[in-house]
Amino acid sequence: MPTSQPDASGPSEDRTTPDALLHARTGTEVSPEDLVLASGKDLTPRSLEWAKRKLAAEGPAAMDKLLP
Repeated sequence: MPTSQPDASGPSEDRTTPDALLHARTGTEVSPEDLVLASGKDLTPRSLEWAKRKLAAEGPAAMDKLLP
C-alpha cells in the first residue's frame, strides 16, 4: 500500500514571515470602537470608556499590544 508523501511544492517550513508583514495596523487612526472590538469585548458604554482611557494613556500603541 503506498504511503502519501508531503507535497514538495508547498511552502517551506524553514522560512519565516518577515516582521513587516505581520503587523495588523494600516496606519489609520485607532478609534475607541476599534480597540474594543480588537479586545474581543462588546461595544458598551463601559467598554468604550475603557478604550478611550487606554487610547489617551497609550495612544495607537494600545492597538499594537492587542494585535500582532
